[in-house]
Amino acid sequence: MIDFSIRQARIDDMPQLLGLIKELAVFEKESNAVEVTVENLKRDGFGKQKLFHCFVAEFENKIVGMALVYPRYSTWKGPVIHLEDLIVSEKMRGSGLGTALLNEVVKYGAAQGVKRISWEVLDWNDPAIKFYESKGARVMRDWDVVQLDEAGIKNYLSKL
Repeated sequence: MIDFSIRQARIDDMPQLLGLIKELAVFEKESNAVEVTVENLKRDGFGKQKLFHCFVAEFENKIVGMALVYPRYSTWKGPVIHLEDLIVSEKMRGSGLGTALLNEVVKYGAAQGVKRISWEVLDWNDPAIKFYESKGARVMRDWDVVQLDEAGIKNYLSKL
């Protein structure tokens, strides 16, 4: 077992977080999709209007995992949180970091009094699906993710 620690992210962690985010984008075959910057992460996670909460996994003074969540509201359930990303650096997968990060997210959600924690997983990411199901999560294969990206928003508004 490796000796790692889980803690709340700090503003000076944002360059390393961006590195993990880019690593995930490569894994998800979207290497050019990351638009967020270190400055965005600093502003949005630590500025006047805090938009997310983040936990990091640290091993040998390097951040090798993260879990980023933010509040949502369910019209059926009430307050919920969304797990945007749970990332473990490829070389650290299988070390228990993913479980430790998910544990922190679940404890955080419970402390916030949320009624649900939700997230998405790519349908081809079998190891992640098996991991989440082994933790008791329900993978809802009959739901599709719907999004309007920035161009879609502009296009939509242009037709109003």
